[in-house]
Amino acid sequence: MKSIAEKLKEKNIRPSYQRMKIFEYLNNERNHPTADQIFRYLVKEMPTLSKATVYNTMDIFRKAGLVRVVNIEDNEARYDSEVSVHGHFKCELCGKIYDFPIDTDALSSNVLKGFKITEKDVYFRGICPECRNRNK
Repeated sequence: MKSIAEKLKEKNIRPSYQRMKIFEYLNNERNHPTADQIFRYLVKEMPTLSKATVYNTMDIFRKAGLVRVVNIEDNEARYDSEVSVHGHFKCELCGKIYDFPIDTDALSSNVLKGFKITEKDVYFRGICPECRNRNK
């Protein structure tokens, strides 16, 4: 927990127990959870945790650059603690989101020359290999 507290302090975020547990979950699970999924997982351990605390904490983390919001679907925001530029693939059957490396600098310098880019998001949808093999 000490390194988590230090990371939060570096971003001028008060390292409360709830914030540290939320950050720990994000870094350990790497499952691109929604705020509701984070709440459902952590409320078992912290019965006093509220959904509002999770939503507010995720907003604080987002503003501090500790998480990225992944909006593959219009109706849900998911969170990613990997903040470097990379792409996402969402399986239409199991719903799992996979990270993949992508060279957005090459794309933006060749295709979008002269444009000012403020955000880089690459999303693909389809069926993951595990689901394809299961459905053969």
